[in-house]
Amino acid sequence: MKKSASLIVAALTGTFTAACDSDGPGPVILTPQELCGDMLAPASNRAGYAQSATASGALDTDGPFFAALGTNDRSCGTCHLSTQGWTITPAGVQARFWMSDGLDPIFRPHDGANAPELDVSTVDARRAAYSLLLSRAVIRIGLPVKPTSEFELAEVDDPYGHASAAQLSLFRRPLPTTNLRFLTAINWDGRNTPAADLTNIRLGLKNQSNGATVNHAQAAAPLDDATREAIVDLELSLVTAQVRHRRAGDLTVLGAQGGPLPLLTLPFAIGANDPFAPGFSNHVFSLYDAWSALESYDDEERRKIADGQRVFNEKTFSLPSGATATCATCHSVPEVGGLSSFRMIDNGVSDPARRAPEVPLYTFRNKTTGDLVRTTDPGRALITGLWADMNKFKVPGLRALAARAPFFHDGSARDLKAVVDFYEDRFHIDFSDGEEDHLVKFLESL
Repeated sequence: MKKSASLIVAALTGTFTAACDSDGPGPVILTPQELCGDMLAPASNRAGYAQSATASGALDTDGPFFAALGTNDRSCGTCHLSTQGWTITPAGVQARFWMSDGLDPIFRPHDGANAPELDVSTVDARRAAYSLLLSRAVIRIGLPVKPTSEFELAEVDDPYGHASAAQLSLFRRPLPTTNLRFLTAINWDGRNTPAADLTNIRLGLKNQSNGATVNHAQAAAPLDDATREAIVDLELSLVTAQVRHRRAGDLTVLGAQGGPLPLLTLPFAIGANDPFAPGFSNHVFSLYDAWSALESYDDEERRKIADGQRVFNEKTFSLPSGATATCATCHSVPEVGGLSSFRMIDNGVSDPARRAPEVPLYTFRNKTTGDLVRTTDPGRALITGLWADMNKFKVPGLRALAARAPFFHDGSARDLKAVVDFYEDRFHIDFSDGEEDHLVKFLESL
């Protein structure tokens, strides 16, 4: 029996308090967008509200992005929801499971299940088969080890018995389909970024839209060029950012430049402010500069966000190479926070010490040296076949972070505090009193 929209909200939050004209922070996740049908309306998250915008002020929901173009009822919108930062979240996935008994189009064995052969014949079986999708909002990506690679698969520890050199099981978060105008790499491993022209992001996005439709939507044939163009047009039109913080309130007042509207006209060029090129500035974010000078007691939370921005831009630590860096070194695109050029980074997330028992573990052997690497996901190395690319991934943009937890490519960080704690441990960052809390609040305000 179909369950009501109010029950969806209650299942996610334990309460139902929002109305279509609400503009304040609240506990509900599915309003006002689901209740009012406006994908450009603010959508609540644990940190406040995020909002999307387009230059026209409208969003065409009749185009191919929202159409089921394959054979399994999925569309791009199945895994890229406006209310969830244009990706998916565990709470959203769990609500869909509850509403459909695990039969919603997002639940398809070939990439939604922990392995494609798992039993999905009953509700309980589906709950077990889709456990990683439900808990981490990750999709299974099946990629082979190329015979021409500098390495070979030496050992597999897959709790589901599927993975082999012919098809590894790699569990990755769907990247958001917004703020794509600021991209320098497509996919976590960059596989759809055109090798012949790394700056041709539009072509890469067209390839990505086709690959996702053929693989995830199981289309019987590739998309025609006009359909690809229409999907990419919509994606490139979208910007999304946090517009309200649960404690600091409106992120666009008193000189602040939060929210999505400034992104519509923000200049961007691939390679600008590259940390490995002359002229790099670590003052990547200036959104809340004006708040640092506020003096009213009522503005304390705003000053904390401004200080968190300072921590992001200026707090130094040492990289494993010995170089000195700040958060802005890898998140260098001004006011957005991606990496300025096509470059993959090993941030330690795939380290075997972080492996959860429900995630496969792989051991690779260098064919020349015999060296071994154990990892939960080799990342870029599967695309290039290069040993030097082992465990390297793209650096994602940071706007609208609060809308799309959990974090990292594998969804292993449940919230932004967990992300900051991870990097604090990895780089031995010596935060002073309040700096970690202020940094989290700043990230929540992006």
